Amino acid sequence: MFESNIYEERRNRLKKHLQSGIVLFPGNDESPINYSANTYPYRQDSSFLYYWGLDRPGLNAIIDVDQNQEIIFADELTIDDIVWMGPQPSLKEQVLQVGVAKILPSEKLDEVIKNAINKNRPLHYLPQYRFDNLLKLTKLLHKDSDEINKTVSKELIQAVVDQRSKKSDLEIKEIEYALKISYEMHTTAMKMCKPGRYERTIVGSIEGLAYALGSLTSFPIIFSIHGETLHNHSHNNMMKEGDLVVHDSGAESEQHYASDITRTIPVSGKFSSRQREIYNLVLQMQEKAIAAIKPGISYKKVHLLACKILVGGLKQIGLMRGDTEQAVAAGAHALFFPHGLGHMMGLDVHDMENLGENHVGYDAQTKRSEQFGTNFLRLGKELEPGHVLTVEPGIYFIPTLIDQWKAQKRFSEFINYSQIESYKGFGGIRIEDDVLVLNQGCKILGDSIPKNAEKVEEMSAS
Repeated sequence: MFESNIYEERRNRLKKHLQSGIVLFPGNDESPINYSANTYPYRQDSSFLYYWGLDRPGLNAIIDVDQNQEIIFADELTIDDIVWMGPQPSLKEQVLQVGVAKILPSEKLDEVIKNAINKNRPLHYLPQYRFDNLLKLTKLLHKDSDEINKTVSKELIQAVVDQRSKKSDLEIKEIEYALKISYEMHTTAMKMCKPGRYERTIVGSIEGLAYALGSLTSFPIIFSIHGETLHNHSHNNMMKEGDLVVHDSGAESEQHYASDITRTIPVSGKFSSRQREIYNLVLQMQEKAIAAIKPGISYKKVHLLACKILVGGLKQIGLMRGDTEQAVAAGAHALFFPHGLGHMMGLDVHDMENLGENHVGYDAQTKRSEQFGTNFLRLGKELEPGHVLTVEPGIYFIPTLIDQWKAQKRFSEFINYSQIESYKGFGGIRIEDDVLVLNQGCKILGDSIPKNAEKVEEMSAS
């Protein structure tokens, strides 16, 4: 964890955002796989980590804004716990490390919340994404479970988004650490990627590598010869000559800050001429988008820039035609690029997504598009120094989507369907890096993982 003053300062800033009331932070408990004693690797809630820093189950916390008081509710470990888990720092020692002086037993939380409700005090809490915490709040607040996320505090959501969106130097250092692990994962995958091997062989190796380096993966690894399926978590295919593999993975630092990198690898060790042509177009989309990132520009504008580069490149190849601006405005590009350019990143790989993408990625000035493709852009608002975001354009040939649009003659003035038929088995290509917005321009974080086509081929051959 960080020094105690970091958490104290974060909580003090939060209090200044809120007028009055009690702020409730339910911590995550263990999550069972198939029975209560057999659990998934533990992961604390990210907002709890941000404000309270304690990475263990059995915790809840409140901030009483009016009384300027902070309380953690938890119970000391029993001798049975110690027999199974070994000696642990005392609860008092742990909470002092994050600048909290007051501890109450877990059972006292119900009394404190009931007292606040009886006095009609404002009660602030964030949206809940785990059913055990949803049930916990159902009992505490005496509400039906379907009411809980309908009565969250928008004031608190906005305050948390404002704080967590801008990363400090300490947080950037954590992300850079996670990216060092990503470097090892991605370069190892490039070296291991050979015809005749199953995808799961590489996935098992690089996930084990993350664990060996003291990390968890920040999301389930995407590693597939069917890269046209955007979030493909199947790893059962044998790789063959001529296949392309989309490898999208990330790691977490010890403080749980994430990395998120994508590379596309030729299984044969060399891109074919057709693969190289599409690959270089995706790389151009990414490099031009990164070059455009600076404070004050909306990420929606950067996304649309990448879309225009895509259309221009596909026109040269013969897969699209017509006016580039009109094609993008109509949404014709989304046949090949049906997702957004990127998202915020930090303690969550899709940072604060549980608070609602529209709260995190949009604001009063920037509204979310309803157009297919652009509606999946998770981040659209103006960028500010301290934002960390992903830049991950792609080009995909999705047979079902191609067949549907072709049958509907959708955007036939822009799309050359007769030429696309031969690309149906192509798969997909995506290239992704993590970028920090600076006071002027931006910076790609982490060590340089090969992405130039020749560099990828060189690493694959090593």
